[in-house]
Amino acid sequence: MDFMDLFFISLGFAVLFYYGVKLLLFSRMLYPEVWFPTPNSFFRFMGEWAVVTAGSDGIGKAYAFELASQGINVVILSRTKDKLDRAAKEIGETTGQKVKVIVADFTEEKHFAEIENSLKDLNIGVLVNNVGMLPSSIPCKFLETQDLEETITKVINCNVKTMVKMCRIILPGMEKRRKGVIINVSSGVVCNPPPLYTLYTASKVFVERFSCGLQAEYKDKGVIIQAVTPFGVSTPMTGHMKTNMITLSPENFVKSSLQYIRAGDKTYGSICHMVLGWLLQAIPPQVLHTESMMTRLKCHVKKTTKQRT
Repeated sequence: MDFMDLFFISLGFAVLFYYGVKLLLFSRMLYPEVWFPTPNSFFRFMGEWAVVTAGSDGIGKAYAFELASQGINVVILSRTKDKLDRAAKEIGETTGQKVKVIVADFTEEKHFAEIENSLKDLNIGVLVNNVGMLPSSIPCKFLETQDLEETITKVINCNVKTMVKMCRIILPGMEKRRKGVIINVSSGVVCNPPPLYTLYTASKVFVERFSCGLQAEYKDKGVIIQAVTPFGVSTPMTGHMKTNMITLSPENFVKSSLQYIRAGDKTYGSICHMVLGWLLQAIPPQVLHTESMMTRLKCHVKKTTKQRT
C-alpha cells in the first residue's frame, strides 16, 4: 500500500468519524429528557425569583408563565403597565406564585438604577433577557431605515445594552451563591445573517457571542448562561404569524427550549429550528447577498404582512 492509498483511507475514516459524531450529537437532541435531564425542582433550586424582560406578552410571558408553573416567583418588565398588570394577574391566578411588575422602556437608558434598586433584596435564580425590537417591520437597506439616527440608538439600547446591563445587575448574586440560570434570547438568523436586517442581526449576533463568552467565564461558578436562537415564533413582533411545523407558539417553544437548558451555551430551542438552522448554514452567503434575493425577501415579507393585516 503506497502513501496515497493510505492517505485516502485515513481521510475516509476521518470523514466517517466526523459525521458519526455529528449524527450522535443530533440524536442527543432528539431525546433531551434522556441526555439533558433536569429534576422538577431544578429552577426552584436556583433561587426564589425569576426576572423576565419583555414579560407581558410573547416569548417573555411564556417564559414567565412556565417558570412560575415550576414554583418560582417572577418579576416581569415591560414598557406598558396595563399589559404588565394583566399578565401578572393571569400568571398569579393560574400558578399561585407572586408576580411583581416593573415598568421600563428599554429603548431608553434611564431605568437601570431603578430596576437594580427594585431587585436588590430578591434571591434571583433565573434571568431571561428576552426584550428585543426590529428596526422596521419591512426589511430594508440600512440607509433606508426610517428615522435612522433614532432607530440606531433604540435598537442598540433595547437589543444589546439591556442584556448586558441586566447581566451586570443580577450575575453578581448568582456568582456569590454559586448557582443561577441566565437565558439570553437571540435569533436563528445568526446562523447565516441575511442582509436587509443588518442592524437587527448584528445585535443578535452580539447576544449570542456575549452569552457564549460569559458562559466560559462563569461556568465554574455554577451559573448556566445560554443563548437561545429561535426562528419563527408567533409573537407581536412577528405579527402573530400562523403557527405550523416551523412557526411555533410561544408556549410550545418555551417548553421545548427549557428542555435544552443543560445542552450547552447555545441552543435553537427545538428540533425543527435546529434542522432549519443547519439547512440555512449550508446556503452560501453569496446567494443571500445577491440583489435579486434581497428583492424577493422584501417582497415576501410585504406580502405576508399584508395578508395578516
